Amino acid sequence: MERVPVERVLGKLDEHFGRNDYDAAERHLLYWLGEAKMINDNRSALLLLNELAGLYRKLGKESNALDTVSSLLSLVEEMGIENNIGAGTTYINCATVYKAFGKADKALPLFEKARSVYESSLDPTDKRFGGLFNNMALALVDLERFREAYELYDKAISVMEKVEDGELEVAITYLNIASAKEVELGAVESDGEIKDLVEKAMKILDEHENKDGYYAFVCEKCASVFGYFGYFLYEKELDRRAREIYERS
Repeated sequence: MERVPVERVLGKLDEHFGRNDYDAAERHLLYWLGEAKMINDNRSALLLLNELAGLYRKLGKESNALDTVSSLLSLVEEMGIENNIGAGTTYINCATVYKAFGKADKALPLFEKARSVYESSLDPTDKRFGGLFNNMALALVDLERFREAYELYDKAISVMEKVEDGELEVAITYLNIASAKEVELGAVESDGEIKDLVEKAMKILDEHENKDGYYAFVCEKCASVFGYFGYFLYEKELDRRAREIYERS
């Protein structure tokens, strides 16, 4: 074997995720990562480490996630691809891990690196900017740099409104802005703005036609946010939608 069969590996990974079988997903990734290292397939190792970092972040395994980030950044340097699109995506994934575990100050420089790579390589309307701006804004909110965060949220919406099926990301962005408003202004002062933003997100989720696995993921991701803002019945509804999609897969 000269290279890891990436398409087959990712296809099987999707099956595990579709069943929410995260233990099997971790075992699968670690096995193939070992194979990639054994045959010096750095490109596949980079991809698998990125997937692993995201999985550990989702599962809240801080130590594993941070170790994986260190491996990713070392591998990017070893491969000499610091200005490559793949490195940009890796920087975002690593930054998102740092942000998830309360290290926004370490996340922001990596988001800046990713932005530099993307701006030199991608069309300004590329959907990858939507994810970058959204995640970078979350880190800025943690650092209480609200004006900069809102500017990036607006940029994210501007990009995703023009992308096919990008409306789900717009819904997520509205909820992110609502959370930022509460942090900045307090629950009482931000109540009106939050209600408007939450209802915009609801409208998008209700009217979205493609009820696929990604839609289920977004419903699952957003449900607790609606619950936090007091929309308890809608939280249950989103959980139900996600569960039904996963059960059919």
